[in-house]
Amino acid sequence: MQATETPNPPTASALAAWLRLEQTDGVGLLSAHRLLRALGSPQAVFEAGREQLLALVKPGQADALLRPLDAAAAAALAARAEAVLAWRELPGNLFLTLDHPAYPPSLREIDAAPLMLYVKGRAELLTRKSLAVVGSRNASAQGMHNAERMAQALSEAGLTIVSGLALGIDAAAHAGGLRGDGSTLAVIGTGADRIYPAGNDKLARRIAEDGCIVSEYGLGTPPLRDNFPRRNRVISGLVRGVLVVEAAAKSGSLITARLAVSQGRDVYAMPGSVHAALAKGCHRLIREGAKLVETAADVLEDMHMLAEGMAARPLIDDTFVDRVLDAIGDHPARADTLAAALGQSAAELQGQLLALELAGLLERLPGGMFQRLRV
Repeated sequence: MQATETPNPPTASALAAWLRLEQTDGVGLLSAHRLLRALGSPQAVFEAGREQLLALVKPGQADALLRPLDAAAAAALAARAEAVLAWRELPGNLFLTLDHPAYPPSLREIDAAPLMLYVKGRAELLTRKSLAVVGSRNASAQGMHNAERMAQALSEAGLTIVSGLALGIDAAAHAGGLRGDGSTLAVIGTGADRIYPAGNDKLARRIAEDGCIVSEYGLGTPPLRDNFPRRNRVISGLVRGVLVVEAAAKSGSLITARLAVSQGRDVYAMPGSVHAALAKGCHRLIREGAKLVETAADVLEDMHMLAEGMAARPLIDDTFVDRVLDAIGDHPARADTLAAALGQSAAELQGQLLALELAGLLERLPGGMFQRLRV
């Protein structure tokens, strides 16, 4: 679906001023925001006198803003502006500056909000009620399953699913989001004209068609390592809350969760086995105050979106539940024995056993044993 442009897109000269402000050496986003609040526009910033600038920024920053562009720099800036204007004219593309009417209000209110956004696809998703679903790139099979089913249920309830287009949990969340009316929005760490990682090429094209892709980075920007932690503030800034499905103790998903807390967003986490490395990050978040969730209904209820009569959706198929319970039988069984019987790795099975334990179908015994409960 094509993005819809709103009135008064920036002219080439106004766009060049935005691009110049963004790339001025030593002037970061916080300083740029201070200048824009006081002076109104990037053009006004570059037309201001030294005394005006010194009241707002440090002397070195004022000097950088006052320094005229040489011919080569001016030509490069003009060429970049023309490239953006040409990209904006392609079907489905939208370019938003911080003062644009379509710039998402929830993102505009955070510290260090991007000065510009490059948008592909359904721009209306930027202002829909949304939830971020994030987690490990090296996710377990159960984690991927949980993320996809959770995202689908939340999307079917009307929430737009926001994530970062990484492999693992992000990709599963996007896939689930695309199956519901809420759809999905991907915040990427490259230019909007590039797809990374290559393994998500097909998924990215589906999102550009039926969802939305957003980047703060200029066209052609490659996948630079520092860009990905930075884009996490955009993920959390767009949403009402962040759900971490699976994360190791030092996962980048914890960065997103902590940014969400600093921005006043809710944080949710799914528990896992105490023995699973990919559950340690979620358990840490829960100890720090994140809300423990087991089903989509838990999230929707907390967000006051639970429809009357809506039941919690299990994250494990009924047929698999029956297989696990049949494998245990009438006597306690070890997790590794069950894994062998079910054709799964012990690590994958741990999360499923925990879900059954939380559902009151299994009891965990000393020594890593599980016993079926009769209900």
